Amino acid sequence: MGLFKKKASCHSVQAEPQSSGKKVVLVGNPNVGKSVLFNALTGSYVTVSNYPGTSVEVARGSASIAGGQYQIIDTPGMYSLLPITEEERVAREILLNESPDVVLHVLDARNLERMLTMTLQLIDAQLPVVLVVNIMDEAEHMGLSIDIPLLQEKLGIPVIGAATAKKRGLDEIRQAIAGFDRKKHAVFGYSKRLESDIDSVAQLIAGDYPLSRKSLALLLLQRDEEVTDLILSREGENAAIAEMVREKIFERRESFHLDLSMERKGIVKGLLADVLTIPEKRKVTFSERLSRWAVRPMTGVPLLLVVLYFGLYKFVGDFGAGTLVDFLEGTIFEAYFNPWITRVINGLVPWEIIRELFVGEYGVITLGLRYAVGIILPIVATFFLFFSLLEDSGYFPRLALLVDRVFKRIGLTGRAVIPIVLGFGCDTMATMVTRTLETVRERVIATLLLALAIPCSAQLGVILALLSKAPGALLAWSICLLLIFLVIGFLAAKLMPGETPMFYMELPPMRLPQLSNVFTKTYTRMQWYFMEILPLFILASVLLWIGKITHFFEKAVEGLSPVMASLGLPKEVAVAFIFGFFRRDYGAAGLYDLQTKGILNGRQLTVAAVTLTLFIPCVAQFLIMKRERGMKVALAIGVFVSVLAFGSGYLLNQFLLVTRLL
Repeated sequence: MGLFKKKASCHSVQAEPQSSGKKVVLVGNPNVGKSVLFNALTGSYVTVSNYPGTSVEVARGSASIAGGQYQIIDTPGMYSLLPITEEERVAREILLNESPDVVLHVLDARNLERMLTMTLQLIDAQLPVVLVVNIMDEAEHMGLSIDIPLLQEKLGIPVIGAATAKKRGLDEIRQAIAGFDRKKHAVFGYSKRLESDIDSVAQLIAGDYPLSRKSLALLLLQRDEEVTDLILSREGENAAIAEMVREKIFERRESFHLDLSMERKGIVKGLLADVLTIPEKRKVTFSERLSRWAVRPMTGVPLLLVVLYFGLYKFVGDFGAGTLVDFLEGTIFEAYFNPWITRVINGLVPWEIIRELFVGEYGVITLGLRYAVGIILPIVATFFLFFSLLEDSGYFPRLALLVDRVFKRIGLTGRAVIPIVLGFGCDTMATMVTRTLETVRERVIATLLLALAIPCSAQLGVILALLSKAPGALLAWSICLLLIFLVIGFLAAKLMPGETPMFYMELPPMRLPQLSNVFTKTYTRMQWYFMEILPLFILASVLLWIGKITHFFEKAVEGLSPVMASLGLPKEVAVAFIFGFFRRDYGAAGLYDLQTKGILNGRQLTVAAVTLTLFIPCVAQFLIMKRERGMKVALAIGVFVSVLAFGSGYLLNQFLLVTRLL
């Protein structure tokens, strides 16, 4: 076995806060309720996600349990001690490096047989495990019966039946943490041959490790590169270990993983005998039927169209970007606030140039604040409310399964639907989430598509509001973006070397969203978004003011005039593109201003909307691209996107002129 250098993780594990308390680490598959339990124990809030991806970052909190202080750590979802994804790698790093006093393994009671194999691995590793059999309420509703005391007796560790979303079992979990005795644990035996192989490797391991020698030997035999590095870093150049591992791997080269998996399944079946009772005929609930409809193309696509129509078009576009923006921007700002603040500033400030800074054409109040609060905020709020409802219902993992086949054609898997959908909220945030994809190739393709064809919520809302008055324009805009998304994704998949990885995703139950959870998540996201965009809007206004007083802005508009003319647009539209360079939503708001003045006809509005949507990523997204993908890739994407945006706008304008469709 060769030496492997430890892979650098792209996930940042948060710096450990100063705490003298014992450590409790929550582990388990995605979507089993770890974050809900974390919130219940710590009393603080973290985003609860129904899909792998948003729990990549590690949340920490403190809790007082039975008079003792504990640090609670919520880890990303993991399926096994042998990591495959970056999330699993981060979760195992915590188990290896944090020396937990208690490991709470949370699993789904409805999938007990499948998830118990990880419990076996944690017990084999001699970690201080408490098993939380969660979602018991839904398991009972399905007719499943689980004998918790008998399971505890067989496993030799504390086992608690719980429904943490309904606060059931929380007291028992706290008692188990406070009274945990790590001397108790069961020992499970494999076949004689496998035990012999494990022993032959384990005997050669001499150092002290956070996992048992048996567990380390198993991971070495499974060719775990990071554990190999760990062993070699502590054992030195111990040729005997490497030679023994190489010999055993060669002997069992054809079936080791399958044999190990089958033996673990056999142990779990033995454990569940008399513990789990399944009814012969089980009632199929409406949520299970809905779950099946959501993943089948014949029913899933119409369901997706219904979700998009009522969620994005009617709620975000019509209500958020229409009704709410009309009230806030048109009534509050234009009719009352802006005239009032202009009179106040004019009365207080004698210098014209300073008055321009605050209440002029590009003033930080009359333009920056009006855009951020009057136009962008209601759109962002309605989008995040809609997004949180879908997230809490468990729809997103099913959407990932539904689009997996199409996404494979563009070099991605259904897993990429998470950052792509998040991009409709904020492309900057979504670009960061692309790190959860398995390969660099997937991350680059997803980053390119986000920068190119995915409008953020504010931009989307404004454009939906603008184009909804001309259904033909909205249809042309939608078809253009979808075609460009698919064609560029397909070409990128063909040109970039590498293979699309396998896709596997845990399906959480579909359920009615909990309103308190939905509103809390919406509030948290809005707070984050608003805190980020308001300073940038103010900064953009100041830069535009500087551009105006130095006449640079006029020259930039004049410089872009030939480009606008080639697109069939009046030169005033150049203002929206200059705005869009600072932020995409800022540019969309500029287009909104031009449209309300009646400057654009239907064709020009469509061409401007398509070009502006495809236009270069905003400053914040570009900086994140540089951080995640490097300067060369970020620059290449920026140049490519800009050229393609104007090229597409030119071709679309020519097409509409010839066909006179708009």
